[in-house]
Amino acid sequence: MAILLYRLGRLSFRRRGRVLALWLLLLALLGGGAAAFSGPTTSKFSIPGTESQKALDSLAREFPQAGGATGTIVVAAPEGGKLTPSAVAPVTAEAAEVPGVLAAVDPFASKAVSQDGRYALVQVQFESGADGITDAQREAFTEAGSSVTDLRVEHGGEIMRGVPEVGSTEIIGVAVAALVLVLTFGSLVAAGMTLLNALVGVAAGMAGLFALSSTVELTSTAPILALMLGLAVGIDYALFITSRYRHYLSEGMDGEEAAGRAAGTAGSAVVFAGATVVIALAGLTVAGVPFLTVMGLAAAATVALAVLVSLTLLPAVLGFAGKRVLPRKQRTKDRTPASAPVKAEEGFGFRWGRTLARLRVPVLVLGVVGLGALALPVQDMRLALPDASTEAVGTPNREAYDLTTEGFGEGFNGRLVAVVSGGTAQATGTAVKETAALITETDGVLAVAAPQMNEKGTTALLAVIPETGPTAAATEDTVNEIRDRVKDVKGASIALTGATAVGIDVSEKLAAALPVYLLLVVGLSVLLLMLVFRSILVPLKAALGFLLTIGATFGITVAIFQEGHLTDLVGLDTPGPLVSFLPILLIGILFGLAMDYEVFLVSRMREDFVHGADARESVISGVGHNGRVVTAAAVIMTAVFGGFVFMPDPIIKSIGFALAIGVLIDAFVVRMALVPAVMHLLGRAAWWLPRPVDRVLPDLDIEGERLQREIPVQQQASELVKT
Repeated sequence: MAILLYRLGRLSFRRRGRVLALWLLLLALLGGGAAAFSGPTTSKFSIPGTESQKALDSLAREFPQAGGATGTIVVAAPEGGKLTPSAVAPVTAEAAEVPGVLAAVDPFASKAVSQDGRYALVQVQFESGADGITDAQREAFTEAGSSVTDLRVEHGGEIMRGVPEVGSTEIIGVAVAALVLVLTFGSLVAAGMTLLNALVGVAAGMAGLFALSSTVELTSTAPILALMLGLAVGIDYALFITSRYRHYLSEGMDGEEAAGRAAGTAGSAVVFAGATVVIALAGLTVAGVPFLTVMGLAAAATVALAVLVSLTLLPAVLGFAGKRVLPRKQRTKDRTPASAPVKAEEGFGFRWGRTLARLRVPVLVLGVVGLGALALPVQDMRLALPDASTEAVGTPNREAYDLTTEGFGEGFNGRLVAVVSGGTAQATGTAVKETAALITETDGVLAVAAPQMNEKGTTALLAVIPETGPTAAATEDTVNEIRDRVKDVKGASIALTGATAVGIDVSEKLAAALPVYLLLVVGLSVLLLMLVFRSILVPLKAALGFLLTIGATFGITVAIFQEGHLTDLVGLDTPGPLVSFLPILLIGILFGLAMDYEVFLVSRMREDFVHGADARESVISGVGHNGRVVTAAAVIMTAVFGGFVFMPDPIIKSIGFALAIGVLIDAFVVRMALVPAVMHLLGRAAWWLPRPVDRVLPDLDIEGERLQREIPVQQQASELVKT
């Protein structure tokens, strides 16, 4: 691999004009495709095959007029007052006139008025689903009731769910990344070039993603996740290759040779690191959840593009940068010929590596115990799909939710729907009566509304109001008990659905898939690292370190987002259960990123070891040479992910926070402290591999040993950059 990438790097450097033109052409084509074929994203989170989804599919066939999106208008009289039919009538009439509305139900006719007469709920049924609601329809819906000035009118329901959009907060992460790059490189050109490289990859990935959005159903969070990951890994990969390129320049190589060597060594590590991220994200398909599969594949494609850009466009841009990729003071110094040995600077990385060699046991014990303590809140982790109760205070959906809770109780925000389908109208009618009686007797059920029948009378809807809110643990118990009670009703099939039931089904399916996926990811990490480092103990150590990272990250995220500690630090209004797909998504992403740092750090240790250094010095050298790069990469990635914490959407906020804290823990505690400490403890045994396994495993030459042997560096000094 190293030789192939060496030649690709030299070719890209030499033909830099053509490479740049090809990337600009590709960007233009993808941008045109995005403009021409971009489709809407969806906020639906569903899993085919679950009871709730089967019920929704049945409704679409048998009761299409009830299968569209719904909205709720909450009307409240001033304190001490009561609503009257004439006062609420204008709200109902204006809601009925909204384009695409099939019906707006008078709350006095449906008995959706609170006992004190102060609150009322106007149910609005749309013809199309939530994803088919246009901005114009949504705006018209929010205007319904505006003519009524003496009542409080709030608009909520599934059509008011906000779609997260990329905003100015992400610029914070990019700005921090730029600052770190300038401090790391000491060159504005090198920093700008690295950012440009990442932005090109992200732009290509996002454009390609939106070009496919008309044929592939994208969840609203998929593009933001792809942007988040594409930016972070794009900057990191470019940083790693550019750092190695500058190192080779300082040894006296000319620009083309340095670019080739950087691509062959650091580029090999980038390919492997990127491959682990791609495989981990693509592996999300094992969960069998369509929206999660799309999210994983979209992010994986963006990461793959980041790798491709780093291996082709980056060497070309390095050619254009010339001497300016180096700090100003180094451009005028005499360069050491490639044949002369270069004494490494004894910077902080080397001092840290020697400190770890002396204090390896205390560091290891303190790190493991500390991360274990941070993981303790995981035992109380709860998963759910988000509802309006966790949206930012002041948003329309949150205001409607709070007003409904105030007037009716939380259960009215999480209505369940029992779908009763029989072969004949008579059979359905009999089953409906029995079902309603069984549900009414269930603990946790506040009320069951009168049934709504389709035209044939073969399908009925029973609206069920639970006593507790949509994401409450008690509501989940109520749903499970209802399903157990009605499963033996004869003459009709009965399925429980509604947004609350869908959320419970999705969470249960993902929770069941989590251990399988974790086992897959950990097993994959052991096999891949065994392939790269030709060692048994190094992969096992990496996998155990990853488990520590995941445990501590989950623990901190639960403590803040679920238990409500330090919520002001992340701008969270209301704590609640973690979004159900966060754990499995976090495992996939953090696995790839953890392997990034593992490869970047340990590959240099392996490189020095196979070139003759003893075990202790190879560990110190790995930390000394690549510690600064890993540190800078981790700070950059944390800044990029942290920028998304400032977004109001609680899903994106929690994902950004968990990724940011996970990167900090993995880079600074696990990789920069625990890994070197363990490597010092193991000594030469770290690189032990049974001979039968050694003969079977292919040699990927990540550290460039074969490259060094087959294409040795030219012994004469040459110009820094060929033009």
